[in-house]
Amino acid sequence: MTGSTERMPRLLALVPYLLARPGIKIDEAAQDFGVAPRQLRKDLELLWMCGLPGYGPGDLIDLSFEGDTVTVTYDAGMSRPLRLTGGEATALLVALRALAETPGLLDTDSVRRAIAKIEAAAGQAQPSGVVVGLGVREREATARTRQAVRDALQAGRALRIRYYTASKDQITERTVDPMRLLIVQAVGYLEAWCRRAEGVRLFRLDRIDDFEVLDEPAVPPAHAEPKDISDGVFTERPEQPEAELVLEPDARWVAEYYPCEELDELPGGRLRVRMRYGDESWMVRLVLGQGGDARVERPAELAEAVRQRAADALARARHLPSTLNQ
Repeated sequence: MTGSTERMPRLLALVPYLLARPGIKIDEAAQDFGVAPRQLRKDLELLWMCGLPGYGPGDLIDLSFEGDTVTVTYDAGMSRPLRLTGGEATALLVALRALAETPGLLDTDSVRRAIAKIEAAAGQAQPSGVVVGLGVREREATARTRQAVRDALQAGRALRIRYYTASKDQITERTVDPMRLLIVQAVGYLEAWCRRAEGVRLFRLDRIDDFEVLDEPAVPPAHAEPKDISDGVFTERPEQPEAELVLEPDARWVAEYYPCEELDELPGGRLRVRMRYGDESWMVRLVLGQGGDARVERPAELAEAVRQRAADALARARHLPSTLNQ
């Protein structure tokens, strides 16, 4: 274990170091930094939760692990070693405090020691104008899933999972052969060979409802290749229809939970999003489920389907006391 006085400079130097050496072996990087590979892995796990003020999707540092190698897929602006200003130290402190409270985090003592060290070094600095968003805590269930996936990868075991596919609004059971664990835009994914689909698939950890580590080896076929995520997890599929929605503030979670191809901030905290969908009835249910906080701008046929479904539901409920005056 290394102290926070040694760890903080190492954390700040790790991202530019890894950017210059994509796909470097963790053992080799650990040797360059003079620490054990186990310690470097802990450093990398901590970096996953660090990034720019805001700490939402697209702000946090993203890493890709493949076997015993690591690659930075998003550097959050840390392309070279930096000296912390008072404002940056304040932002880092808020992020570390949120990290220390994240369920399932390993080595919380080191995080708290780093907090104490930064507080002491910051002194009476006045970071005027700094706006810092609190990090989002990972659910305990997702933390357990992450640990199970990590254990399966290390043991080379297959997994049986129950998975929710948001684009189809379906829950399926699958047996998968884990290949690697990814964190992209602050979202954790398992990349695995899916025996049901007979292909490589990405599974969001927070959409795995249940899991079982099987007593059989993970054996992805030789032709199973990791996906190229340099342009993001999701790629456009021209054969799927495209919807443009305007979300009120209370419905902005839709853009965080479902893959969107374009986001546009609007006055009043509203958000315009562009997203593709595979099933019209699913998209209609998604829009209606927001209770008026989501509006379809296009295509016209989707807007009409939403209007018609809402009218049909109201007609069927006309006998209820709550609808008699509508």
